[in-house]
Amino acid sequence: QVQLVESGGGLVQPGGSLRLSCAASGSIFLTNAMGWYRQAPGKERELVATITSGGRTNYADSVKGRFTISRDNAKNTVYLQMNSLKPDDTAVYYCNADWGPGLLRRDYWGQGTQVTVSS
Repeated sequence: QVQLVESGGGLVQPGGSLRLSCAASGSIFLTNAMGWYRQAPGKERELVATITSGGRTNYADSVKGRFTISRDNAKNTVYLQMNSLKPDDTAVYYCNADWGPGLLRRDYWGQGTQVTVSS
């Protein structure tokens, strides 16, 4: 079992910055990767960025060069630094944990945090 709690969302003007945090607890030592996904109204949930237990990162093309995912293993926390925000970045952002070995592998999700980019 893994519990994920996001924080850091809010309202920001275009061009501004926000940092999202995801605090993980539980059996996190079996986590293969952590990530951020987002879902805008009327759209499917999409990958934003992931980071493996070894620190390898992956980004959606739409956020490359603007967003940075990082992790602090001592605090069991994953961050998403979002710069140069655009109205198209408006969505509910969800933290994800890719957890477990082999047939036990599954996803855990946080409750989501709203990010609104508007003037």
